[in-house]
Amino acid sequence: MQDPHKPDLDDSLNVTQSHERLLRDAAAVAREKRVNDGGREPVSNWIFVTGGVVAIAAGLALGQAGGLFDYDATVAPGYVRRSLDSGEDSGPPPVDALKAYMAKGEKIYSKCVGCHGPDGKGGGAYPSLAGSEWAMGPTERFSMVILNGLTGPTSTGKEFGVMPAQGVGMSPTDLAAVMTYVRNSFGNEKGEVVTQEMAAHAIEISEKRAQVGTPVNKGELDSDHLQDLEGAALDPTTKVDPVSLAPVEE
Repeated sequence: MQDPHKPDLDDSLNVTQSHERLLRDAAAVAREKRVNDGGREPVSNWIFVTGGVVAIAAGLALGQAGGLFDYDATVAPGYVRRSLDSGEDSGPPPVDALKAYMAKGEKIYSKCVGCHGPDGKGGGAYPSLAGSEWAMGPTERFSMVILNGLTGPTSTGKEFGVMPAQGVGMSPTDLAAVMTYVRNSFGNEKGEVVTQEMAAHAIEISEKRAQVGTPVNKGELDSDHLQDLEGAALDPTTKVDPVSLAPVEE
């Protein structure tokens, strides 16, 4: 048996040739590009160079575009830009008083829809506001019903239980708006505006009632509140701010 630690004299292997062949194969492998797994190939530096050149060129083009971002140069012909007297926003444009009060009053009346209904007729279970004598009559009487609630018979003599007071947290603006809305909706055509001044007077009267904190009744309404609220009348066509309802000068 041949000793593994001694060379095989009969082996015809040429060590020099094998070594040279190994070097040639290694050189050939080194010349080949390495194949990476999908998505792991390095990004060529030329990509970054090309992208940078394009970005610089685009910036220069936009900077020399003249009126590209100029409003007066690019605005469509015939379009008029609204000009303000000052640098502050002037808010929504003024509208007729009756229209403004009605719009605000409609929002406040949404709290009353559950009983009186969207048509104001009450569905038979609650008093109708359509053509109501108290809604269309003296404004002080109507305001007392809204602010304090009602017990006992209504203007028709029919009872519907106790109406809860609506005056808690109600501002003069809210009261004026909802009164104006009811008196000009559901077929009612009073054509008048219950002003904020009138509504403020109504709140003062309500707070000075002898039975303050309790619902009004027909007897009290007829004896103490059968008149219109004090305050200067407002022409329904007067221009007012649609938010504050304050008259504005045009």
